[in-house]
Amino acid sequence: MVQYVPIAIMLGLGVLAGLVFTNINRLIGPKHPTEEKLSTYESGMEPVRSARERFSVKFYLVAMLFIIFDIETVFMYPWAVMFRKLGVFGFVEMMVFIAILLVGFVYILKKGALRWH
Repeated sequence: MVQYVPIAIMLGLGVLAGLVFTNINRLIGPKHPTEEKLSTYESGMEPVRSARERFSVKFYLVAMLFIIFDIETVFMYPWAVMFRKLGVFGFVEMMVFIAILLVGFVYILKKGALRWH
């Protein structure tokens, strides 16, 4: 158990530092709230609607699809760098990968996930 004492000390110091750093503003920060400081700021304009307004599920769906296809694009960069070394096998594997992506994209289009009504 003596071996774990330094780890426990470091863990304790880390938790203590985290607590101090997250609460130090409350202890020593200036506290002069005014109506102007407490108002919502949107690029110097008055807010049009509430910040708690609900977004359409389509918005989140399109965002997730963008992230998925963006990540798939990132997988193509290492392949492009190693293209000549991979030869025909690498080319065929990437074509299978792109075909799977294309099938997924066509499925998304057929389901109407990207249609805004």
